[in-house]
Amino acid sequence: MAKKKEKPTGAGIESVESALSKTERFIEENQKILTIIVVAIIVIVGGYLGYKRFYVTPMGNEALSQMYVAEQYFEIDSFNLALYGDGNYFGFLNIIDEYKVTKSSNLAYYYAGISFLRLGEFENAIYYLKKFKANDKMIAPIAFGAIGDAYMELGESDEALSFYLKAAGRDENEFTAPIYLMKAGQVYEEAGEYKKALEVYEKIENDYPTTNEGREIEKYITRARLKSNQ
Repeated sequence: MAKKKEKPTGAGIESVESALSKTERFIEENQKILTIIVVAIIVIVGGYLGYKRFYVTPMGNEALSQMYVAEQYFEIDSFNLALYGDGNYFGFLNIIDEYKVTKSSNLAYYYAGISFLRLGEFENAIYYLKKFKANDKMIAPIAFGAIGDAYMELGESDEALSFYLKAAGRDENEFTAPIYLMKAGQVYEEAGEYKKALEVYEKIENDYPTTNEGREIEKYITRARLKSNQ
C-alpha cells in the first residue's frame, strides 16, 4: 500500500514561516547594499560589452586594414616596409604598439619575427616570435621552427634543437613535422649524437614515408647507422 503523505504539522509551518521572515528581514536590513551590488554588476557587464563593441571591435577592423598592406609587403619580400610601414600605412611593429588588444597585434608578432629572420636580425626574430601566442596548428610549428633557425644562425645549437623538436611535436602533420625532424636530426649529427639522429630519421621513415623527407630519408639513416657503429 502506498504511504499517505503526511500533512505539514504546525511546527513545520512555523519553521518555514520563520525562515521566510528571516530572509525578508535580511533583505530589508541590507536593501541598500544589495542594490549597490546589483547596480555594480550591471555597470561592469554593461561596461565590458560597451568596451568590446565600441572600442575593441572598431580597433580590430582598423588593425585589419593596416595589416593587409603590411602583409602585401611581406609577400613580396619587402621586409623593411612590412616592419616599419611606408608612411601611409603601418608596419607590423606599429600594429603591435597601436592595436595591443586586437588579434592582429598578436599575428603581427609572428610576421615581425619572420621578417627579422629574413633580414638576418636573429635576436629580434627570436624576441618577436617568442611573443607570438601560437594557437593555429600550421602557424605554431612554423613559428617554433623559425626560432630554431634563428638560434642556429647565432650558433646556439642546443636551443635550436629544442625548438626544432617543439616544432615537430606541436602538431604532427605531414607538412611541418618531417621538416623539423630532419633539422633536429642534422643538429644531432653535427653534435656527434648519431644514435639520436638515427631515432629521428627512423621516425620520419615510419611516420612520414610519403613526404619529400620520407622519400629521401634512407641515405640519412644509412649514414647515421654507420657512424653510430664506429
